[in-house]
Amino acid sequence: MRLVVEADGGSRGNPGPAGYGAVVLDPATGETLAERAEYIGVATNNVAEYRGLIAGLTAVKELFPDAEVSVRMDSKLVVEQMSGRWKIKHPDMKPLAAEAARVLPPARVTYEWIPRERNKHADRLANEAMDAGARGGQWSPDLSAARTLATPPPAGPPGDAAAGAAAARAALATTRPGTTAAPARTTAPVPAAVAAPAPVPAAVPAPAPVTAAVPAPGSGAGQGTGWGGPDLGAPTTLVLLRHGETALTPQKRFSGSGGADPELSPAGRRQAEAVAAALAARGTVQTVISSPLRRCRETAQTVADRLGLPVTVEEGLRETDFGAWEGLTFAEVKERFPADLDAWLASSKAAPTGGGESFTTVARRVAATRDRLLTAHRGRTVLLVTHVTPIKTLVRLALGAPPESLFRMELSAASLSAVAYYADGNASLRLLNDTAHLR
Repeated sequence: MRLVVEADGGSRGNPGPAGYGAVVLDPATGETLAERAEYIGVATNNVAEYRGLIAGLTAVKELFPDAEVSVRMDSKLVVEQMSGRWKIKHPDMKPLAAEAARVLPPARVTYEWIPRERNKHADRLANEAMDAGARGGQWSPDLSAARTLATPPPAGPPGDAAAGAAAARAALATTRPGTTAAPARTTAPVPAAVAAPAPVPAAVPAPAPVTAAVPAPGSGAGQGTGWGGPDLGAPTTLVLLRHGETALTPQKRFSGSGGADPELSPAGRRQAEAVAAALAARGTVQTVISSPLRRCRETAQTVADRLGLPVTVEEGLRETDFGAWEGLTFAEVKERFPADLDAWLASSKAAPTGGGESFTTVARRVAATRDRLLTAHRGRTVLLVTHVTPIKTLVRLALGAPPESLFRMELSAASLSAVAYYADGNASLRLLNDTAHLR
């Protein structure tokens, strides 16, 4: 006999009040054979996910101890670790993985990652368990049976609605259909991708979301303006994090992918630690992807270690190659290559001196990377740790803004932005450019 286990877990705070859910299904009929859910007190998302897996496997053992099991989860971490493809580094995960492996013979259990929208049953049970814990009780089958269809499943990862205000300033909430749009705020023209400008004061409030039509992945054009329907499903959210400072950042030197590959400065490492804490407190990031350059990989690893996630390197997220301008200030470029600089400022098709990349070339690379990531991570929240130009380009494309808008955006080190992409091709953009509190 073969059965299916779908499991999930979540934490409202990461760590915070946590719970798990698991369901055992007959794959031939789709019948629910068992449900398990429990509020487990304060824990992380990953701990709750592992506890959900253990509960689902235990339920199978109680029902049909000789069954073969196909486990389906939207936790890439658990699926890859239990499949033996990823090493288990976190000390809290090792005993849980070992316990899960002991429930049934490993040869009879296979693991499959599924998108979050296909794991709604287990996700709902996890949230019911956390809701019960918030009321001072525990989940019971009666609670599940009594739920009403009028109550929709949560639109974010388990516990997303309970994220604190401090975390909300750093990890940007997804805008849902019906949110009032507000104009994007820009600054005076500054050279794009030159190292960080002066930080924004910490008292700046979280900005309002901007709604804009963008092309659907793989399509040539957007699918109209405004929201295309009342039920667009879970968006794919790309949380965009610029790396922390390097020694070149305060000097405002061109630092792309064609010159030195600097490491984070002490200030940059502090910024990375602070943003990691903020993202962990929110608990919505499910995947961490980084540019191949060292400053991004160091920032990404700091965040990933805090979240208990691995880091995937994506070549398409690297910074522009600034050719002969690498390591120079804007003034130095203006003095040495005045004609080339004027051409670069006038046209996105112009490349820096010495065989650098034009912004048109970078935009094609970034757009192709975006489409590939949206397809691979549909319905999930993905942290992209990258650079000034790729982030500005993703924002520009989301707004449908012209290439010259790149020179009218300010992007500080370790700042966050986010774009939520919906099924109808529209996007919701939120900007946060406040790093003073990260120093």
